[in-house]
Amino acid sequence: MYSKCSSLVHAHKVFSNMPQHNVYSWTAIISAYADSGAVEEAIDLFQKMQGTGLAPDKVLFVVVLKACASLAGLEQGRQLHSEIIKRGFQSDVVVGRTLVNMYAKCGCTEDARELFDNMSERDVASWNAMIAGYAQNGLGKEALALYEQMKQEGMQPDNVTFVLLLKACASLAGLEQGRQLHSEIIKRGFQSDVVVGSTLVNMYAKCGCTEDARELFDNMSERDVVSWNAMITGYAQNGLGKEALALYEQMKQEGMQPDNVTFVLLLKACASLAGLEQGRQLHSEIIKRGFQSDVVVGRTLVNMYAKCGCTEDARELFDNTSERDVVSWNAMIAGYAQNGLGKEALALYEQMKQEGMHPDNVTLVLLLKACASLAALEQGKQLHSEIRKRGFQSDVVVGSTLVDMYAKCGCTEDARELFDNMSERNVVSWTAMIAGYAQNGLGKDALALYEQMKQEGVQPDNVTFVLLLKACASLAALEQGKQLHYEIIERGFQSDVVVGNTLVDMYAKCGCTEHARELFDNMSERNVVSWNAMIAGYAHNGLAQEALALFEQMQGKGTKPGEVTYISVLSACAHSGLVDQGRYVFDSMCKNHGVTPTKEHYACMVDLLGRAGCLADAVLFINKMPIQPNSVVWMTLLGAARNHGHVEIGRRAFDRVVKLEPKNAAPYVLLSNIYAAAGKKDELAKIRNQMKEAGVKKMPGCSWIEVDNQLHAFVVGDATHPQSKEIQAELDRLVGLMKMAGYKPNLNFVLDDVEDEEKENALCGHSEKQAIAFGLINTPFGTPIRIKKNLRVCGDCHSATKIISKIVGRDISVMDANRYHHFKDGFCSCGDYW
Repeated sequence: MYSKCSSLVHAHKVFSNMPQHNVYSWTAIISAYADSGAVEEAIDLFQKMQGTGLAPDKVLFVVVLKACASLAGLEQGRQLHSEIIKRGFQSDVVVGRTLVNMYAKCGCTEDARELFDNMSERDVASWNAMIAGYAQNGLGKEALALYEQMKQEGMQPDNVTFVLLLKACASLAGLEQGRQLHSEIIKRGFQSDVVVGSTLVNMYAKCGCTEDARELFDNMSERDVVSWNAMITGYAQNGLGKEALALYEQMKQEGMQPDNVTFVLLLKACASLAGLEQGRQLHSEIIKRGFQSDVVVGRTLVNMYAKCGCTEDARELFDNTSERDVVSWNAMIAGYAQNGLGKEALALYEQMKQEGMHPDNVTLVLLLKACASLAALEQGKQLHSEIRKRGFQSDVVVGSTLVDMYAKCGCTEDARELFDNMSERNVVSWTAMIAGYAQNGLGKDALALYEQMKQEGVQPDNVTFVLLLKACASLAALEQGKQLHYEIIERGFQSDVVVGNTLVDMYAKCGCTEHARELFDNMSERNVVSWNAMIAGYAHNGLAQEALALFEQMQGKGTKPGEVTYISVLSACAHSGLVDQGRYVFDSMCKNHGVTPTKEHYACMVDLLGRAGCLADAVLFINKMPIQPNSVVWMTLLGAARNHGHVEIGRRAFDRVVKLEPKNAAPYVLLSNIYAAAGKKDELAKIRNQMKEAGVKKMPGCSWIEVDNQLHAFVVGDATHPQSKEIQAELDRLVGLMKMAGYKPNLNFVLDDVEDEEKENALCGHSEKQAIAFGLINTPFGTPIRIKKNLRVCGDCHSATKIISKIVGRDISVMDANRYHHFKDGFCSCGDYW
């Protein structure tokens, strides 16, 4: 009586004062502890009872088996099983199904099934126990198959059976099986059962059929809070947060009282919508109804405020929470990490340790992501040590995030070593390593790893393809990009809007704007990123008029341009000398579309004016900027000064850049070019010395060319390629023909203080010239040549490539750090305006 009235203390007191105990009194007290959640204490009492010499009966075995199941105490469960066999209780149907349940709850579905198959007698509860075991262990197909066997053996299902099977269908998104079960439920008259009805609503919603779920919900003869929660869940999980909140209003109007689960679901809906006001209103209701002390509600409130960008409110709530578990700490750490506050996330972890709370695998994943975003390698290494200490390194998610962290911190070799030593790898692990290579400019390694991934039988997902396409774009590896496109079609990912956008970007970056546009026009779904990708593709290829026309079409179709759109449009105008159109676009961006210009937009305007030779206007524009110019703005002006030979403005821009980025070699190179072109040898010598004293080294030029699906890399002055002799011979032949056609090497692009002959040889060794020569001797006559370069193509190479395209009768495309150059018949698509 006391235990049933939730007074465990009184129950234990009465038990302790009893003059003697029998199996029934022990069963009563053990049941009291188990029912109140003190499961470990219940098992301890059972062991004490055994010490008295009393023999447990089958009722007590059932109680203790259930306790083992709730603890996932497999070893204790196995010991009990041995005693049950010894005492001859295994043939009892209740004991048998409780054993099945225990093994299933401990994750041993094979043991549970063997026991189930060998039961001499099975009732519907036994079948339910086995079906539940499969469903709870993620084996929904096996649960449904067992139901078919159940019907064949003539066993009639009850309402519990259908609830379990519907949950299995929901986990599998098995709509057809769910519909068949629905028909059987109607036939057997269980539809009016409120639990069955609520589970049907949940099943339809989990299968994405929110309209069917709602129709069913509206027609339920009886609804409890679980029914309302099921429908709210359905809306929230299908991205229909507004509908979830509207249903809650109806719930209140009908007088149904929400519970803590309702508020958790609604707060998640607010978080997904960034619906701060609705979240605040719910917070008031939570306080009013006394749910704020509920640990799950509390941490969901923290999560909601953080997702809405209110990390201070989230932290205040977190600090005032009376009870915090590891999930609560994770919610706050995630809030900081997701709002770009990685330092605060790491500081909170230190506090977490000080308060004696141990992190779990989720904590460590969140912190590793914070380290990755900060490129905080040292903290990442410390976390790695913590992961080893706590035995989480074998966790595939933790391992994958460690790989990602090392790669994001630029340590691709460490990342690869970790990846190779992982005991288990899934598609996320492979994708993390591929991303590491791609993000560190190692596209060739990313594509090679993908080949290994396929050989090991790991299936790529849409994220994998997005990363690989970006790698192809960065290398101008068109043929490999095309192969990936075929695989994407085969695997059914082409309708994915993100994959589609990346395909458009890849083709445009490889110079195939017509193919990119065809893909863009045929996309079943387009978002602002799709338009941006195509507009940027036109801009990158020097097709300003096409970019502007598409920009107009975008607005006509009702898609609102964003910050990135305007950067692409302004860049297109800048690279084509469309000064008036560029000014108009910049002004309309602010006045007509409410987009506040960023430093990138200002840099585009400086580029527009500077390229057109309006250097005084560019300087005036910078002086009037409402925000502090960054190094990109000054570098843009410096580049314009180099193009137009303006020494004074070049020097002023150089001083600003060096102050902001003292270790950047690019400003030294540009100013040296200005001095060399102006014949200022003394200033040129000074800037070289300044560069040496600052310890700044120029990044070597590197070019890639794809031949027969293989990428070949060339570095300036490098002669290690297996065909270097043939390449040099071809270059010597080309230089002779070029000079006959009027080519004169521009020695200003060699900064070393050496003789003219050596300067000419140095120019001949530029990486793009080597790549062109390699392409000419390894591809059939008439085949287009595509090259990717890591730096801006120099003036001498630009002039040389124009002449080569005419001499050899080949189309040559060079994608440099700024744009695409299409050389044909002695002309470049940029019109020498780059």
